[in-house]
Amino acid sequence: MDKRPATQQPDLLFEVSWEVCNKIGGIYTVLSTKAKTLQKVNKDKTVFIGPDVWSAENPSPWFTECNVPGLTAWCKKARLPEGIGVRVGRWEIPGRPIAVLVRFDGMYAVKDEFYGEMWARFGVDSLHAYGDYDEGCAFAHASGIVIESILASGYGLPEGSPVPTGKRGRPRKVKFDVVAHFDEWTTGMGLLYVKWKLPKVATVFTTHATSIGRSICGNNKPLYDHLHNYDGDQMARELNMEAKHSLEKAAATQADIFTTVSEITARECEALLERRPDVVTPNGFEKGFVPSGSKAAEERDASRRVMLDVASSLTGQKYDDDTFIMITSGRCEYRNKGLDLYLDMASTLKSLPCCRKVVAYVMVPAWPKEPRTDLRERLGSGSRPDTALCEPVLTHWLNNPDSDAVMCRIRNMGWESVDQRVAVIYVPCYLNGTDGIFNRSYYDLLIGADATVFPSYYEPWGYTPLESVAFGVPTVTTSLSGFGQWVLETYENSFDECGVNVIGRGDSNYDGVVHNIAHSIEYLTCADDKTMRRIRRAAVRTAAAASWTNFIRFYDMAYTAALEKASRRK
Repeated sequence: MDKRPATQQPDLLFEVSWEVCNKIGGIYTVLSTKAKTLQKVNKDKTVFIGPDVWSAENPSPWFTECNVPGLTAWCKKARLPEGIGVRVGRWEIPGRPIAVLVRFDGMYAVKDEFYGEMWARFGVDSLHAYGDYDEGCAFAHASGIVIESILASGYGLPEGSPVPTGKRGRPRKVKFDVVAHFDEWTTGMGLLYVKWKLPKVATVFTTHATSIGRSICGNNKPLYDHLHNYDGDQMARELNMEAKHSLEKAAATQADIFTTVSEITARECEALLERRPDVVTPNGFEKGFVPSGSKAAEERDASRRVMLDVASSLTGQKYDDDTFIMITSGRCEYRNKGLDLYLDMASTLKSLPCCRKVVAYVMVPAWPKEPRTDLRERLGSGSRPDTALCEPVLTHWLNNPDSDAVMCRIRNMGWESVDQRVAVIYVPCYLNGTDGIFNRSYYDLLIGADATVFPSYYEPWGYTPLESVAFGVPTVTTSLSGFGQWVLETYENSFDECGVNVIGRGDSNYDGVVHNIAHSIEYLTCADDKTMRRIRRAAVRTAAAASWTNFIRFYDMAYTAALEKASRRK
């Protein structure tokens, strides 16, 4: 594998996403970790564009408005349509890249006219739009206008342009390569606007998961066995996804270069969007914030104390220091993320000869009401309770306990009756350090785990298992995740080799996956300290191989190809 840092081909790169300076999902991790590498190879040649959904009372904690030479001057003079506002500054992440936040309120007034134009030009059917469709399209439309305005100002051109002259003193055209990169269907209208208004700009569209594929899985339909029998347009009508699917398909079709994050999602795109992605761009990781050495040992010990204290306070059980802690986390998609399978696997562990007690955490944000007062009181008392609290499986009260899928499954499986060997604990809130129970971030807790399990059914890439191995925590995932596929292509599939165990999963082997993962966890509970140290070292090596230093070259390929295609346009 070529591990040399790649060079950035465009003279100027715009990347547009709803998750720029807006931490709501996995795409934030993709962009925020990639930014540091982009800054290393070509400093300040990338302009990230995100939605300005913030206010003076609720400012973005990830954005600082400040002077950016050239761009701030444009911002002060820009004549943008009414209802579009911009702020220029830095994204407060490693590398501190340039960020432009766009306020897009004015686009709602012209949406019908704009939707009509997009229908006439690109066949985007917005007639059945609902939910967040209008919001995403308003932002994307405004972002396209902002890119147009920035380029019209001459920002990013080589100094002195267009002074250079050719023979007889005639002005010589300055070559200036621009790529506009759009992530997910929420930015699709921006790509189409650039395609319409700025034909010299090369466009790249990345789908991190198709909207219709996710919907098929979320509606409990088998995706993989019947993938090539599905018609994306027909399924969009059946599942009331016509507008999003139509927009995503148009963006994928019209982009100079279409990319996705894994081979499994590339096949999905080919079947449902009717275009095979030109380049697979796997998601890398920047692990500069992962502690090492004595600092890592201290953080791990502190994390374990917190998680074991919470488990003891809830269940009234004593958990020794060698208790085996495992975690699943991510978006709260009950079937797609394999939360159902994780709970069944934990139940299976009761019947296996595990060598240590097991605490199985489910850390997925749902609809939390408030941290439990009785649990906080127990934690604050410092005593060791010997009786369980009511609902000894839950750290925060829920607004919808009778309809929350995870909570209902926990109750139906009888987890509220405390088991001596295995405990399940549901943490239904964002772990940002202020949750009221742990008061530690997810990463601060992750480092204390003995293993993680991500038995996903629908997982185009899979940052959670990659994050896990970056912290030296062995992980179990499935062959239906992009990361799992990459591991299978790169390593021998074993904990000792790479810190990862990839379990084969399909549409019809649910019970087998449950038992295979349970036996993987049983093996880890019985591994001695020497074996676990070896497995942890292997996990860290795997994370290093999946760094952006290695993976950024795939984006270079995409940008080069897009520029070549754009150069052929008249």
